[in-house]
Amino acid sequence: MNNTLPNRRWLRIIPPAILVYIVAFMDRTNIGFAMAGGMDRELGMTTSLSGLAAGIFFVGYIILQVPGGIIAEKGSAKKFIAWTIIAWGTLATVTGFVQNATQLMILRFLLGVAEGGVWPAILVIISHWFPNEERGRANAFFMMNIAIASIITGPLSGWILSIWNWRMVFIIEGIISLALIFVWLPLISDRLQDAKWISEQERDYLVKRWRTEQELLKANPQGPASFAELFANKNMWKLILIYFCYQTGIYGFTLWLPTIIKQLTHAGMGSVGILSVFPYIATMIGQYLFATLSDRSMNRKLYTGLPLLGFALCLLLSVQFQSQIWVSFAFLVGCGFFLQAASGVFWAIPPVLFSANVAGAVRGGINALGNLGGFLGPYIVGWLTASFSPEAGIYGLILFLATGFLLTLSLPEATTGK
Repeated sequence: MNNTLPNRRWLRIIPPAILVYIVAFMDRTNIGFAMAGGMDRELGMTTSLSGLAAGIFFVGYIILQVPGGIIAEKGSAKKFIAWTIIAWGTLATVTGFVQNATQLMILRFLLGVAEGGVWPAILVIISHWFPNEERGRANAFFMMNIAIASIITGPLSGWILSIWNWRMVFIIEGIISLALIFVWLPLISDRLQDAKWISEQERDYLVKRWRTEQELLKANPQGPASFAELFANKNMWKLILIYFCYQTGIYGFTLWLPTIIKQLTHAGMGSVGILSVFPYIATMIGQYLFATLSDRSMNRKLYTGLPLLGFALCLLLSVQFQSQIWVSFAFLVGCGFFLQAASGVFWAIPPVLFSANVAGAVRGGINALGNLGGFLGPYIVGWLTASFSPEAGIYGLILFLATGFLLTLSLPEATTGK
């Protein structure tokens, strides 16, 4: 891109998108701190039941994935996300008042439903504002929200637990979610025609690049022409399975990280909150590095596969060196480096393989079915830990990540930039 071209969209689109998902991710993962802070004991939950409570969010999460992507592509992502903010903020706050495991399960499921359409809706917005040669970095900057959210969630949740209890973690962080609506509505714009702040030069550039991309996709025989053909497309299912394996590793690691650190270091919850920050600082570095390398080479396949492999190796080494506390913790930080490094690159692949008329449904379908790994990851760690050992839970995650890496190698040549 010409250095003289105005690029205000980087400051007007990415920050509010990041902020929304920071708060959303905080509300879905703070249950990890609630469990480490005594929620499971107070509600009489076993380890496997705690894993199920953490993961059931993703069963509800699939419901609005495809509708959310379609609404964003055909209607207004801005209005759709505004309503979901109100819904999930309310549900997150009410979770602080549960009295038993059944109530917790129901609210976690409904929270998943409320948040389900946000991810594909924001990715649609980004695809409208950033052409292919910028999309890996744009996605990565947006997806840094996950690391930022985890950096905030750790110390904040640890601080709340040190002063009050696990209930206040949900209540305080839920109220923060409700306040988000007053930031989202004034800042975001769905499309070029909605933005009064964009210059004519920047608008013309984006319109020209978008038309060029669509013309190239029309000549691409790999992309389905209709929704009926979409789920019969082998590349669609490859992407779903890769994302499923990846999310299994991500959420299995993320939701159990406070417990892993507590068991490893025997530190108090305040210290656990601080220590949990370091893997996520590494996450942002990994995201930026791999997205930049991917945009330079346009090789999406390579820079999706390498983080999956690196994540698996660091998990393996963290178990092998757990007798040496700080060496093991260093490999947990290494897990953080690779944790989200493939995300921005991965989500730059669907626009390369699929045309705009099915793009919203593609993103929703991949995110819906792939995020079932977010249910499996926490549950499999809890079940294997209870049935065998903590190490068995980690080995389960390693197996899924390795499978995702091998599937990535089978993606078509179009994803290599050649």
